[in-house]
Amino acid sequence: MDTDVLIVGAGPTGLMMAEELRVAGVSAVLVDKLPQRSDLSRAGGVQSRTLAALDQRGLMEPLLARGDFPKSAGHFAGIQLPLDNVGDRLPWRSVPQVDIEAFFEDHLAAHGIRARRDHELVDLAQDGDGVTTAFANGTTIRSRYVVAADGAHSKVRSLLRADFPGRPGIKTVIAADVRLAGAGGEMSHTWSDDGTWVALFPLGTDPQGRPLTRLVVGGPGRSVPRDTPITEEELRDGLRTVFDDRVQLLELRYSRRITNAARQAAQYRHGRVFLAGDAAHVHLPLGAQGMNTGIQDAVNLGWKLGAAVHGWAPPRLLDTYHDERHPVGAAVLRNVQAQSLIMDWLGTRDPDVMATRSLFQDLAQLPAVQRRLGDLLSGTAIRYEMPGVDTGHAASDVDGLHELLRSGRGVLFDPADQFGKIADLWSDRVDRVTIGTPMLVRPDGYVCWAGDPDELEPALGRWFGEPR
Repeated sequence: MDTDVLIVGAGPTGLMMAEELRVAGVSAVLVDKLPQRSDLSRAGGVQSRTLAALDQRGLMEPLLARGDFPKSAGHFAGIQLPLDNVGDRLPWRSVPQVDIEAFFEDHLAAHGIRARRDHELVDLAQDGDGVTTAFANGTTIRSRYVVAADGAHSKVRSLLRADFPGRPGIKTVIAADVRLAGAGGEMSHTWSDDGTWVALFPLGTDPQGRPLTRLVVGGPGRSVPRDTPITEEELRDGLRTVFDDRVQLLELRYSRRITNAARQAAQYRHGRVFLAGDAAHVHLPLGAQGMNTGIQDAVNLGWKLGAAVHGWAPPRLLDTYHDERHPVGAAVLRNVQAQSLIMDWLGTRDPDVMATRSLFQDLAQLPAVQRRLGDLLSGTAIRYEMPGVDTGHAASDVDGLHELLRSGRGVLFDPADQFGKIADLWSDRVDRVTIGTPMLVRPDGYVCWAGDPDELEPALGRWFGEPR
């Protein structure tokens, strides 16, 4: 074997996967077909659950220290959610994808891990022992496992001939990172009478302290083939149509056309190959949920691959990656499709759609609805199906849990100091602390046992394998 795990794709999902495998103590090779890191910010926000996952690895504070990344509660269908009704200690941060990738590259490089660029995948074959991959530059890599983090047009997924059901993109809009005059610095979603719409999302400031904005323009007659070049005049025309002369384009940093495609891989695991991030699920980029879901795919899968490489993974541990993450991806697709309808993404100005949006705006003023939407969008509503009572949810950060998880091991909270003899059998994989509330927390921060003494040993075996 050249490496334990080959990661194809050096975007946020692939970079997080490389970090998780580093923490798990297994070797990984990270490849990407691009000659250098992209300067395109396809996403612009980090959810609460993703921030918590970064904090578990000691990465949140160093990331946020690198720039002005304002707090945000996010939005649902362009309707702003109040910051004080997000039920989590870590509210969203507006962090452009380029900053996230640059941070991860620097962090991994400090640990001797660098993406091998100009590696375009051309072939893949797996057997009972591993996977052989071939690249256009003549390189061949042999690995125990492969993680496909190579985006919506995944070459790995194509070579696997993996089912990718769903809806193709039928309409396009423009998403651009810009500097504007007269925008006001607030999130907004505004239509003109003809159905043209403009959405504005603050992105913090550039190194010179000037405000940056994610600008999205769509509506009737504005959907053109995805590869059509984007001009500044096209953006200015959209701004004039909606705002007259009140908002002006000062600088265009980056732009692309996005579609309303909505697809999800039928299976996330294909033998020794795993699909993650946009290779597993694609949808409209509303609320940066694609990037965040991909990062959390990596957090879920990384420790499980580490367990498999180290030889202590229970028989079905790798299968739980699909079992747990496929429903999460499906839920994201559903909420994004609902948002696209409520925000009239097609610009129809259909009276039924407008009536639905008006009613939803009224409902969204209720604190209980705001909290539910905040949990949904921030990733804090995720619940994995697990045996036991009060399991499957992310553990709250009590008694320094985020620091305890930095080792990449499980954590058993044993405040009555009654499980030492049992815990000792798994002490090479699980740390025990005599504080807090009785619970067993996986390396990804999710509770997999709580309270019932008779269920602790089965839970340890289910998630951490045979005792040593």
